[in-house]
Amino acid sequence: MSLSEENNLNPNWDLKAARIKSLKDAFYIADFISEVEEDYLLQKISSAPLPLWKSLSHRRLQTYPSPLSLSSNTLLAAPLPAWLTTPIVTPHFDALGLFAESPHKGPNHVLVNEYKPGQGIMPHEDGGAYYPLVATVSLGAGIVLDLYDKEIRDGGDEDDCGGGGGGRRPKFRILQERRSLLVTRDRIYRDYLHGIEERERDEGLSADSICNWDLLREPERYQAGWYTRETRISLTYRDVLKVAKLGNTMKFLNKR
Repeated sequence: MSLSEENNLNPNWDLKAARIKSLKDAFYIADFISEVEEDYLLQKISSAPLPLWKSLSHRRLQTYPSPLSLSSNTLLAAPLPAWLTTPIVTPHFDALGLFAESPHKGPNHVLVNEYKPGQGIMPHEDGGAYYPLVATVSLGAGIVLDLYDKEIRDGGDEDDCGGGGGGRRPKFRILQERRSLLVTRDRIYRDYLHGIEERERDEGLSADSICNWDLLREPERYQAGWYTRETRISLTYRDVLKVAKLGNTMKFLNKR
């Protein structure tokens, strides 16, 4: 079946039903895209010219339509590539009304992150450059996302939803399966740091430690309490608040 023939739009999708019970402002849909859609997106990502990849010390990424200005957190106005819009934004995000209340009524910025086994990202916050809603689609493999209280920078923490162990412990843990959607917004966006531990496998997995266990597509796959990581690609959709048109940007540069 081709992508044009694929229709994975689920009429029963409901954000209320997808709410992670212990996290008021987080939502999880396990079967957000189909295998056909996942294959299409992975092909587009893997065939991107090498210069589009930016290599960091612990992962590599692509940024669409362009990186933000570091000095002003401003995005140069440009459309997202069509393959990042269909099938993700249209029809799936539209059906859920995810960005209906954001300033631009839709995402205008996407990060494509590649995490190989052993790679991760330190706990961080996305900050004030974006509308407080993040929609992340996972491709290729699953991974555990950890949430930490901002106030606790070092030491340990008592877990509301289990714990990962080792040094600072997360307050919440979310298992993101391949083809899933995770939405975090408002309080989760503002009050917590999020990160991915650098490890070869995720451990301590159970209904007591994983906040979205009851929403997983394949909880039986993780009954042993661990799984070995594989390469995972994430598509992170956000709405950048400040957007500058090219003409305005050129006027500003000419005045300098």
